[in-house]
Amino acid sequence: MAAPDFAPLFAAARVMVILRDLPPDETVRLATRAWDLGIDVVEVPVRTPDALPALRDTVAAGRERGHPVGAGTVYTPEQVRLAAGAGAAFTVAPGLDLAVADAAAAHGLPHLPGVATPTEAQRARDHGLRWLKAFPAVSLGPAWFRAVAGPLPELRFVATGGLDAANAADFLAAGVRVVAVGSALADPRQVDRLAELAAAPR
Repeated sequence: MAAPDFAPLFAAARVMVILRDLPPDETVRLATRAWDLGIDVVEVPVRTPDALPALRDTVAAGRERGHPVGAGTVYTPEQVRLAAGAGAAFTVAPGLDLAVADAAAAHGLPHLPGVATPTEAQRARDHGLRWLKAFPAVSLGPAWFRAVAGPLPELRFVATGGLDAANAADFLAAGVRVVAVGSALADPRQVDRLAELAAAPR
């Protein structure tokens, strides 16, 4: 099954914010602030059904402004169904499960699976997936991306896990297409600094 393409969603993006385990109104508030600052792509993890209202409300706010909102921590086909029903523009998983990728494709959603080894990256590529989430990126380090780009130059990576405004530029310089920042957003200064990074020329 052909995987929907991430390029229209991520082509111009350098930064994605991950808004995890927050009430719906706070999720929308932080997403709106990110959009106002020029960070276009938002992920709302839906690890539990309790997170679906936050996803729905953020999707609705993003739709009004023309910004995509994805569902994160999606690791079952049922979660894909719920994310699609909530209006998610894409799905993100912590690991590589081809059944979940196929479920997303069946719903017309680009899927971003997590990988941490060249073997996983090659398996994903052979399944038609070209955009991959490297997780945990801070453990892999920028050199991992340079090394993997040699044998697998067609892959596009979103680096996730342990990133913040202080180290994100190092990953972009190593060839990462998008850096995703979640836990670090507990520091309100992060969004402003990430916005500067998002606005920098690629």
